[in-house]
Amino acid sequence: MSEVATARRPEQRRALSYRAFALIVLIYLAIIQGVGLLLPHLVDVGDDPLTTTRGVLLTLWIPLGLALIFTYGAIAALGWWREVFHDARPVQRWVWAIPVIFLICIALAINYSALGDKNLGFILVLVIATQMVGWGEEGMFRGIGVVTLRDHGLTEGKVALWSSIVFGAVHLTNAVGSRGAEAVQQAIAVSFAGYFFYLIRRAAQSNWLNSVIHGLFDFSILTSTAILVDQKAYVGAGAAILAYLICGILILVRRRRIEPAVSV
Repeated sequence: MSEVATARRPEQRRALSYRAFALIVLIYLAIIQGVGLLLPHLVDVGDDPLTTTRGVLLTLWIPLGLALIFTYGAIAALGWWREVFHDARPVQRWVWAIPVIFLICIALAINYSALGDKNLGFILVLVIATQMVGWGEEGMFRGIGVVTLRDHGLTEGKVALWSSIVFGAVHLTNAVGSRGAEAVQQAIAVSFAGYFFYLIRRAAQSNWLNSVIHGLFDFSILTSTAILVDQKAYVGAGAAILAYLICGILILVRRRRIEPAVSV
């Protein structure tokens, strides 16, 4: 497959400048971080907001919902629905192992015992909140970000690299209200996750599967950490790390066999 041919964009569509993309990302972050910081001063979110239905609705649904609306409003304004949701660059079939590994590790990481102590309403509210994260971040970084980088003629290797680095870098803003070292560690981990989600997008040739898996992955992490009250650390949380390790080793071994074989 010719990378030059697949990277070609319709002549009638102008490329989004890097500056414009950066502005879109900054507005996206301002909505999430700004609303998140403002809410506790406007309403009582409780001491452990992620353990109650009301807390999740206030602290997650509001900022994430607004950011989600902004993301897909930007995609609509750009006229990029097809570019974001249809990826015409296939990969070799073994790449499907990445989403399979993630789904298995997600199933292992979910703390079913902790969820058993919650009502169905809380579980549904948390699932929807984490899907907002998945669809919002994938729409922004594997959607708008990937299309922007491709429009500037970058090879797929560089598109994967830079979209993942940008994805990780924006999580440094989580240093606001937390320890900086933790934010740096999270940014590094998220960059690797971004590369895995990029490959899932390529395997599915769309942006929906990586969005769903991203949301489920965050759900599994939250159930094994944030909603624990007076419980010991959940051993299944290690499955999330296991997903990174297995996928990382697999990609390292087969990194030269991602693109479809070129027939001679």
